Amino acid sequence: MSYGSVAAALGSRSARGVGRVMAHAGSGSPWWRVVRSGGLPPRGLEHDALPHYHAEDTPLVVTPSGYRVARSAWI
Repeated sequence: MSYGSVAAALGSRSARGVGRVMAHAGSGSPWWRVVRSGGLPPRGLEHDALPHYHAEDTPLVVTPSGYRVARSAWI
């Protein structure tokens, strides 16, 4: 899900708030499963997220600037 989708599911419009909660929760939460708009991995954590995506067989799309999670993987 995107940060905005998580916020909407919680009855909020604060995608940034979701990001703050995820940052506070630390690495114990599955942070790589919350993507930015368009399926982009969390900013600055693209390299760290990639092994998680591979381990979970998450469909990825290669882009000129890196990769994104394929739309078919979104909830």
